[in-house]
Amino acid sequence: MLRVVVMVSGGGTNLQAILDAVDNGKITNAEVAAVISNNEGVYAIERAKKHGVPAFVVTPKAYETRDAFDEALLETVKACKPDLIVLAGFLVKIPAAMIEAYRNKIINIHPSLIPSFCGVGYYGLKVHEAALARGVKVTGATVHYVDEGTDTGPILFQKAVEVQPDDTPKTLQQRVHPCADRDPHRHPGTDRTAAEDVRRKKRG
Repeated sequence: MLRVVVMVSGGGTNLQAILDAVDNGKITNAEVAAVISNNEGVYAIERAKKHGVPAFVVTPKAYETRDAFDEALLETVKACKPDLIVLAGFLVKIPAAMIEAYRNKIINIHPSLIPSFCGVGYYGLKVHEAALARGVKVTGATVHYVDEGTDTGPILFQKAVEVQPDDTPKTLQQRVHPCADRDPHRHPGTDRTAAEDVRRKKRG
């Protein structure tokens, strides 16, 4: 059974999609072993508890230095013993030591077709505001491995979404958002490629 740790910063709609996919069998041979958030009181923690999934909060506010926070975050992740880590709206830069410890075992869901509208400063509605301001006709979502850069890791897959003439940043977000994807086999939360890569490494 593949142990998946989901890291979130907000409400956890991506987390919910993953939990639901495990429950209904669209994700097989895997379990959400833990949820980690950098923010106290977010609804993602409640979602985890409702599913009986252990939830942990590691917030920078509790530490005097960023190095101390990074170390605590890594130790919390290690304690969960993940085979795969999913960043599902986790708005914290991943420590280099964590990337090194879990090379090709961390994936991120980004709400654009990378390399467009990605990198530092592109998160949440800002991504969709930029897409509309540029006048693109197609945008979408990308799932990629996490490396030392910001949204620069190898791409696993992408899903395109057409921009409508009357789109606002909010309506575009709702359609690009992975939870709006009607094809469960192409849902970023159900990415089989990353899971299979990890399983092959474990068998090897």
